[in-house]
Amino acid sequence: MTDPRDLAARDMAERLAALEADNARLRRLLDEAGVPDSLRHGMRNTMAMMRTVIHRSAEQSADVETYVAHLDGRFGAVMRVQAATDAFGDADLHTLISDELMFHLVREGEQAALTGPRVRLRPKAALVLALALHELTSNAVEHGTLALPQGRVTAAWRVADAEPGPPVLTLDWAETGGSGVQAPARRGFGTDVLEDMLAYDLGAQTSLRYAPDGLRCTIRLPLTDRVGHSVAEDPETAWEGEAR
Repeated sequence: MTDPRDLAARDMAERLAALEADNARLRRLLDEAGVPDSLRHGMRNTMAMMRTVIHRSAEQSADVETYVAHLDGRFGAVMRVQAATDAFGDADLHTLISDELMFHLVREGEQAALTGPRVRLRPKAALVLALALHELTSNAVEHGTLALPQGRVTAAWRVADAEPGPPVLTLDWAETGGSGVQAPARRGFGTDVLEDMLAYDLGAQTSLRYAPDGLRCTIRLPLTDRVGHSVAEDPETAWEGEAR
């Protein structure tokens, strides 16, 4: 009798092969269509991110059903970034966070509070950070504070000068209202994204702390030209965590 685990592994391998083939066909179509370099570069970033997500998700999924469910959510996060970018490919940090929360039916002004200055992120930085935000949000909804009626999350960010060097963006994610929150028994994809992928792609430093009432996560990353920049604005129009 065939071992069900062998069938699952074979099915997962076939899914991976099909996705890789789709990526290859898309690359050929872009070449044949003579797509502008700027758009082609953005598409390459997206496809590279998707390949990373495909392989890392497969490595850490216990079964095909879990793999497909998590992969679908992560692909959704990547595609939401594409919808949120402007004509130059930049994305607004507030929009990235609020869109991810809204996708999980967590509304700003109710279970979520967002506060911070206007920050514009370059395409690749937006992709990586959006994936990190997806992991934080989905974990809070599935296993953490936001699984409870009294659960709340606060996302607060600030930009500070750092001489010598570029300004530093600090994003604090704080969950409250949980009960008996504990660190996971094993390292998962979300931790890899937050601690490894952000560091490798953006030069970020991430700290995670599992407080009894919810997760605390602080992300610090330099706002270099390839990452993004803050936008000067009238203080009266700054984001104040109000529901839009």
